[in-house]
Amino acid sequence: MAERTLRVSKIKDGTVIDHITAGHALDVLKIVGITDRVNGIVTVAMNVPSKTLGLKDMVKIEGRELKSQEVDKIALLAPHASINIIRNYKVVDKQLVRLPKVIRETVKCANPACISNSKEPVKPTFYVDKEEPLRLRCHYCGYIMEKQDIPKQF
Repeated sequence: MAERTLRVSKIKDGTVIDHITAGHALDVLKIVGITDRVNGIVTVAMNVPSKTLGLKDMVKIEGRELKSQEVDKIALLAPHASINIIRNYKVVDKQLVRLPKVIRETVKCANPACISNSKEPVKPTFYVDKEEPLRLRCHYCGYIMEKQDIPKQF
């Protein structure tokens, strides 16, 4: 059997988001605000063989470095992702996303009756009950949100 290799061009400056959970590359694009009307080069690889994940997705964004809030949102959908900052074709910073134990102001409670969805000055807050599969519990109403509830918010 012939060995297969993936050939994706290097980027000069920007961000590579690797080890995205298979099937979530398009959700990651939404999180970082990339639509079909993007200026610049964006490379998306989906369902790529991975030794650690079986299959993975990858996104390369030329000319852009991610904000910490965007990385926090990515952690909700791709807890094993790595973020590589590229400058002059070299990786200058590599970080693994981390899912914090408490998530504030990143997602809204899916319970319409929750006080965090009212006009009260409270910020959505969740506790991570379980990382795999993702399970979040609302601080205010106890509502449980799961991974499939998250992409709808972006």
